[in-house]
Amino acid sequence: MRPAAPLFVEPVTLAADPRVTRRAARSLGRADRHALVLWLAAHIGVLIYMLLVEPDGGNVFERLTPWDAENFIAIAEHGYDGPPGMPDPERLTAFFPGMPLLLRVLDPFFADLRVAIVLVSFVAGAVAVVALCRLSEAARPGSGPWTVLAFLLSPFAVFLYAGYSEALFLAFALPAWLLARQGRWTGAALCAAGASLVRISGLFLAFALIVEFAIGRYGLRHPAGRRRVALLAVPVLPIFGYLGYQWWRTGDMLAWKHAEEVFWGRTAVWPWEALGNTWERSLTEPVLAASYRQEICAAAVLAALTVALLVRRRWAESAYIAPQAAAFLTLSSFYLSVGRASLLWWPLWIAIGAAGASRPWLYALCLAVTAPIMAVNVGSFTTGAWVG
Repeated sequence: MRPAAPLFVEPVTLAADPRVTRRAARSLGRADRHALVLWLAAHIGVLIYMLLVEPDGGNVFERLTPWDAENFIAIAEHGYDGPPGMPDPERLTAFFPGMPLLLRVLDPFFADLRVAIVLVSFVAGAVAVVALCRLSEAARPGSGPWTVLAFLLSPFAVFLYAGYSEALFLAFALPAWLLARQGRWTGAALCAAGASLVRISGLFLAFALIVEFAIGRYGLRHPAGRRRVALLAVPVLPIFGYLGYQWWRTGDMLAWKHAEEVFWGRTAVWPWEALGNTWERSLTEPVLAASYRQEICAAAVLAALTVALLVRRRWAESAYIAPQAAAFLTLSSFYLSVGRASLLWWPLWIAIGAAGASRPWLYALCLAVTAPIMAVNVGSFTTGAWVG
């Protein structure tokens, strides 16, 4: 009997021949096509479910663009000062400019930017699932579609279909990681810079790329490694550029962080305080009780994932995940958007995909838990309830 493969598979260095790598990148393999079919099927399924949950619930694009999407559109149309009469435009500084800039470029082609932002997520998500599939296939051949399916049925997958920034971030971040593993550091740095323009999470990606460069086969150990060191600064340039812009505009270089503190309660506390505050909210706010408990579960998964990666000595992935654990578990007075951020933890989805390839029963058990939660969250989000 063939022994079961480890759940957290070891990273694999991808093909070194640049001609082979570029040719493979331009063509879609069988696993890539499966990933895209799953992506399209997931969108069709979400649309059908939206119509079943609330058949007369109004415009589909309107239901997919509340909250953050409204802020992105406001920035795209009016800048960071917000539309005239907006009571709290200061909160807009919490949102990085990548999505608003893209929407501004698309504005002449769309009468309604709600349509544009949903289409951005659709196209970006397609890029992301192909890159995720390729990373998974490199780690364990045959696991790519399993990984993509688990990703698309994750509890907070609704944010991949809505007008939010997760899909756009992943459309830059996952190719960046893939290119770094192939030793194509110029492309990796540019893609990571795009990710940093979209979300502050790009800072964690930049740190992980530094670690990968330090220990990976195609980093410092490569004959051309020292000539590529300067590329590691590229991913953080958009972050400093945005901080500098807000300093010029408001006189506060950390305006985005202060906006999160004021409007979203992201202030530093001890980890047990954040946990206690979240649990207390789940008891005192019945309407949001399920959402807060999902946040607690997501925080537990994040902590477990961090420990697992460190125990396995997966240093580059740990450099990406561990800072997120520190930020989410200590830099907010209660857990907020931890579940939504789980979409960005690709080592988790690759591990689940590997389980699908080697332990189908464990994979089925995982999806039996996540898929119903995902369906409930799609229904809740698209009918106006906050789910993360």
